[in-house]
Amino acid sequence: MTFSVTAPTLIIADHTGVPAARRETSAEATLVEYMVHDARARGIKIVPLCPFVNAQRRKHPGWADAFAT
Repeated sequence: MTFSVTAPTLIIADHTGVPAARRETSAEATLVEYMVHDARARGIKIVPLCPFVNAQRRKHPGWADAFAT
């Protein structure tokens, strides 16, 4: 997962990827879940530029508080 820090309380999730051998293990989803947990704990908002992160955001409406609107 790559991200850019744009401000002390804002990050942009740029890309999420795992090796092909790990794609069936939900590793990418786990990375996004951790990012959401960490952002909440640190008071940071996420801009979901990465298509996978954005899809996970839509899939989990309970995470809305972790994302910038």
